[in-house]
Amino acid sequence: MAAGSPPTDNEQTSQAVQRLMDQYTEIARLAGALAHEIKNPLSTIRLNMELLAEDLEDSPTPAARRAAKRIDLVHRECQRLQELLDDFLNYAKVRHLNLQPIDLNQEVGEALDFFGPEAAEADIEIVRYLDPDLPTVLLDREAFRGAFLNLILNAKQAMPGGGQLVARTTSANGKVALYLIDTGCGMDERTAKQMFDAFFSTKPGGSGLGLPTTAKIIEAHGGRIRVESEVGRGTQFTIELPVPARLAIHEKSTTTERGILQQE
Repeated sequence: MAAGSPPTDNEQTSQAVQRLMDQYTEIARLAGALAHEIKNPLSTIRLNMELLAEDLEDSPTPAARRAAKRIDLVHRECQRLQELLDDFLNYAKVRHLNLQPIDLNQEVGEALDFFGPEAAEADIEIVRYLDPDLPTVLLDREAFRGAFLNLILNAKQAMPGGGQLVARTTSANGKVALYLIDTGCGMDERTAKQMFDAFFSTKPGGSGLGLPTTAKIIEAHGGRIRVESEVGRGTQFTIELPVPARLAIHEKSTTTERGILQQE
């Protein structure tokens, strides 16, 4: 751009996006600092509640027993607040992903293997339809594994009496899709629309930050997540991730070379 020239539309858009990102980063930093400041006195309260409970443990009087019950209630509420703060800090933090070329099928398979014993105990059958020709994608393994396991846990909670959990992968139009389908209780349209809203939860005592955090992680990978559900029939989460152009070209070339070698 020549000196003194007005910025182009693309440059203005880029500048606006950067300003929004800077504002978000600052808000996330302040929110995280506030949450940390709350955690410190909360830990002190929990510790003192535990010490008070120990002092009253051997006291046989009715008044002491009533006080012990109240102390236990305060302790449990402090624990709930601690868990909420931990979830909030995880949701609010600015994510700098360590992206590496990864086989999504392998990542999904390892997560399902990890969940296997818990699924067997809950009478949940795991079914896999993983496309063997799936292109490689760029993932932060730790962040993505946490997001995917959160969806698996959500599916398990929707099937308290057991059921079937299906994981399926496909690719088309420069994207890789991962479908996670359960045969659980499902949800109505209103609930499905709010699933990724922060602090929205249908579970007693839930923070309402698990699925919003999952959505943020997927979006940070340049992907998107959506949900379809029907009451009494189950729920399907769909994750779409971009296939980087260089990786797609390289894998297409490798596949072609394999075909030529096989013909020879």
